Amino acid sequence: MSIAPRLEPTADLVAGGWAACTEELGFALEDPATGAQLRPALGTAADRIAQALAVADELHATGVWSSVPAGRRAEILDAVADAVAARTAEIVALESAATGVPIRQTTPVGMIMEGSFRLAAAQLREGWLSSTAQREDGRTVEVDRLPWGPAACVVPWNSPAAMAAHKVANALAAGCTTILKPSEFAPYGTQLLARVIDEALTAAGVPAGVFQMVQGNAGAGAQVVGDPRIRAVSFTGGLAGGRAVAAACAYDIKPVQLELGGNNPLIIMPDADLADAARAAADLLTTLNGQWCRALGRLLLPADRHDEIVAAVVERLGALRIGAPLDEATDMGPLIHSLHLGRITAARDELVAKGGTAHAPDAPAEGNYLAPTLVTGVDPQHTTEEIFGPVAAVHAYRDLDEAVALANGTPYGLEAYVLGTDAEQATAVARRVRSGEVKVNGSSIMSLHLFTPRPAWGLSGYAEEGTAETLRFFTNPRVVGVEGGFALHGRP
Repeated sequence: MSIAPRLEPTADLVAGGWAACTEELGFALEDPATGAQLRPALGTAADRIAQALAVADELHATGVWSSVPAGRRAEILDAVADAVAARTAEIVALESAATGVPIRQTTPVGMIMEGSFRLAAAQLREGWLSSTAQREDGRTVEVDRLPWGPAACVVPWNSPAAMAAHKVANALAAGCTTILKPSEFAPYGTQLLARVIDEALTAAGVPAGVFQMVQGNAGAGAQVVGDPRIRAVSFTGGLAGGRAVAAACAYDIKPVQLELGGNNPLIIMPDADLADAARAAADLLTTLNGQWCRALGRLLLPADRHDEIVAAVVERLGALRIGAPLDEATDMGPLIHSLHLGRITAARDELVAKGGTAHAPDAPAEGNYLAPTLVTGVDPQHTTEEIFGPVAAVHAYRDLDEAVALANGTPYGLEAYVLGTDAEQATAVARRVRSGEVKVNGSSIMSLHLFTPRPAWGLSGYAEEGTAETLRFFTNPRVVGVEGGFALHGRP
């Protein structure tokens, strides 16, 4: 199933004007379902990125967006949500076709796009950016959260439009002029989302350049993130990119929000139901084709149940339909690109070379397909790094202390899962796991609660993400009030 007829030329949005991208990035975009090359990957020219930075800085300095009252900003964001809702099906189809993720998965994830703008608008109406405190002398102290300034939102390729909507909605709600940079491997859905946002903002009378989008690889990202006029950066991506972003932000002492990788454990408790264990492991291994930061990395099993659970998981994996991402019947699709397929295949083969045994069903021969794979028999010291594909290591534990040690035995700490019949006992184990979020008896892609943070430990990131946290991230508080006291100098 080819995606070539669906695609617009790669373009950027700078100062209110759309233009075709011209910088060749050295590789070709592919149709994941067939492996066929479609066109050269293109990015925004450096001088056009420089123009976007200058416009964002100038507009912030004038206050044309930050001075818009919160209530009016909320109305505009709701209008954006309406526009996004009307085009969500198109964006979702582009996301599936470009990333390889089955449309049955991108469709519910796509609801995040409209929802992000609705939630940001609701928070503005509820007064999340202003509060007061009462002094003991009865005087009122005002606390207003003001936009840092021009903001950069950098998103990866595995679910780019949804993540872009979340970041952009909150940056705009905060009052920041905003520059979005999607991944060079999946520009299509985010590009359409940006068009919809731009059209809705223009219709609402928002000045051109308040929202902009540039395309490109790490070089384009570095030009944006490293510019001193950018005052806040929200980045989701890999560890290497996160380290580069953190270093650039450190130089200018600007806040950075990093959601990076995860090598996420699933602890199967000794009393776990076999079918539930198989379903949880298979779901976590194959959701978004295993290309997500909260996917299964380590499957931790009671030693006396190791073989039966592995067999049950492999049987369930074998029952999944691996096929074209735009087919409604597909359970798992291809990986995004042959370059990524090569990296994941190499990681799997390295585990096998270290003494592991790969357990996997068959996968289509054509296209960027890789069968979901469990690898048993590898020493845990060789499975500490994230793979970011449908490959997970399996380790046996003798007692729950060892299970927790294995779960905590990586430098990452993004997500973890515990599954058992006794929910109270499973929750007690979950409390011992060093991870930003630990789900008991569930494997959903969604957060445990809409208004709980999405934190990270270790190499998995820095600064909290979440419905409320991301809005606050793009702001800095200013406290104003009448004090009436004076500094102490030793005399009246």
